[in-house]
Amino acid sequence: MTDYFSVLSGWLIPIKRAMDEWDIDFNSTLADCGIKTSDFKDPESRISAERVSQLIEYCNHLKERHDFAITVAENFHPGTFHILGYAMMASNNLYDAFKRVERYKKVVSNTCSIKIEEGPRVYKLVLTPFLYESTNRPVLSRNSIIIFIATLVKFARECSSHNFRPQEVNLNWSNTENMFYFLSDFFNCPVNFDQDEISFSCDTAILKEPLLGGNPLITQSHEKMLNEFVSRLDKNDVVQIVRNSIHDMLPLGTPTQTDVAKQIGMSLRNLQRKLSEQDACYRDLLEETRKKLALEYITQGHLSLSEVGYLVGFSNIGIYFNKY
Repeated sequence: MTDYFSVLSGWLIPIKRAMDEWDIDFNSTLADCGIKTSDFKDPESRISAERVSQLIEYCNHLKERHDFAITVAENFHPGTFHILGYAMMASNNLYDAFKRVERYKKVVSNTCSIKIEEGPRVYKLVLTPFLYESTNRPVLSRNSIIIFIATLVKFARECSSHNFRPQEVNLNWSNTENMFYFLSDFFNCPVNFDQDEISFSCDTAILKEPLLGGNPLITQSHEKMLNEFVSRLDKNDVVQIVRNSIHDMLPLGTPTQTDVAKQIGMSLRNLQRKLSEQDACYRDLLEETRKKLALEYITQGHLSLSEVGYLVGFSNIGIYFNKY
């Protein structure tokens, strides 16, 4: 893992709003923390994660408070997550939205991993910060972690039809001198410190309730844009490049691995080797992409089953779903 970790410049949107609330000058403070104001104008620029952490600490210190992270989260805007934010807003339910965060996390930052652990009654979202190789120090500061988790909760409250709250929040640090007293009020649930992981858990039934703005047509177009965005971020991510190619080629029939290799300008042997290096299998990628698209198309009432079958490269979609 590289020692350069970055976050999307969209985080400056809620940070600026929070600074306005706290009566902190945006331009001079960014300059003090070594962040260029031009980054605020470019939605695809990346900012050093370390600089952003310093900015959060700077604002807390300036006002002699500890809760700037919560003010940032309260000012959530879809543009914070670029295309991902708008795809989340149009998701069928919170589960789908959080799964998109899990899959496209690198759009937002390369500072941590996100994993959803699924149970019969409770789903848990686990955040694991990466470490600097040179020092073994977590990339994300405690306040940066709070911002990310609180932003997801704020998003859920904005999009769902009820006052969303997690069942519990787990943090892997101590609440020294009750410094994080404000977290229980914001999350409106138990906040547990000194845990083995960073996570929050939710009732499965609530996560599966339809969102007010759910729109599968919009999310499909957003996902295509997300796939292209991720490919630009990491041109060495062959798995993502293959997924994109399969997505584009399916309406013309089921693409073979040779077809995909030709489209992306690789030899078949080279493609097979690169997929193997990433512990990926072409057949699995084909089936995952096809199934995901088919399930999304089926939610669109204007498409017949035969049309769905055509769009995912099958003449009979019923036979396909009988396998699952």
